[in-house]
Amino acid sequence: MSVTPSGAPQAVAVSRLTAAVGEFILFGLKQAWACLFGGLMLAALIVTHLWWPAGASFARYDALVIFAVAVQAGLLAAGLETRREALVILVFHLVGTAMEVFKTAQGSWIYPEASVLRIGGVPLFSGFMYAAIGSYIARIWRLMDFRFPGYPPLWAPWLLALAAYVNFFAHHYVVDVRIALFALSLMMFSRTWVVFTPGRTPRRMPLLLGFGLVALFIWIAENVGTFTAAWTYPEQASGWRPVGLGKLGAWYLLMLLSFVLVSLAQGVRRDRDTGGRDTGGRDTGGRDTGGRGREGDRRPHPRLRGDEG
Repeated sequence: MSVTPSGAPQAVAVSRLTAAVGEFILFGLKQAWACLFGGLMLAALIVTHLWWPAGASFARYDALVIFAVAVQAGLLAAGLETRREALVILVFHLVGTAMEVFKTAQGSWIYPEASVLRIGGVPLFSGFMYAAIGSYIARIWRLMDFRFPGYPPLWAPWLLALAAYVNFFAHHYVVDVRIALFALSLMMFSRTWVVFTPGRTPRRMPLLLGFGLVALFIWIAENVGTFTAAWTYPEQASGWRPVGLGKLGAWYLLMLLSFVLVSLAQGVRRDRDTGGRDTGGRDTGGRDTGGRGREGDRRPHPRLRGDEG
């Protein structure tokens, strides 16, 4: 008969705590790494706000454009983004810029500084702020090896994202239907999980929670942008104040568009509930074939903890 040492339970508890802390740190590091483009853009906004010379002959906004192009080129050259990812990020950049041109013409917000590199009232660096969102989603998708059990038919999120984008324009002329769009998104993704792997063990959470958290952090980043006077809302004309919480909903809907665009590059995998088939019945082995060769493609996928039995 073997005797269990009296300190064994404590040792197991310490081991589990150490593993949990290590996994949490790794999760944070991967998140920070995925935010590289966005973090560098926010840092550039802060630095140029604090130290850009008053009356400089070269516009701050134009410097931000050059910086953003250099960062994007560096990510591609270093292999930190694939060409396919960069292409869909570029599409989101163009989609965001088109909305910016319309919204600034409507007076929804303004870019108060002069610049040469601009379209109408929109300096070209603004499109890179949208690209930073797409870059984050593409990179974290790959780094965390996302899977989406319970994901709806592929066409449904596309229609929702397109309707949300149209509403950004149409609500200036007809009824704003964003409440209906929120309700549709809740119904559409209510059974969808995102499975992610920060370390060795896959974890999961409701996809809607993930969407909400990303929208929250975009809202925080927008507060940094307006604090640096990169752009301002009408209510900030007399001085900076936090961006209204109502913008969370707008970012939630716009992020849906970024998400479905990135899905073109990464593929939507539903391994655990559809046997690797997309809704069109095309067998992809659990992943879109357009995503070959990326980090994580050849890793085995152990079962989620708690799924045994």
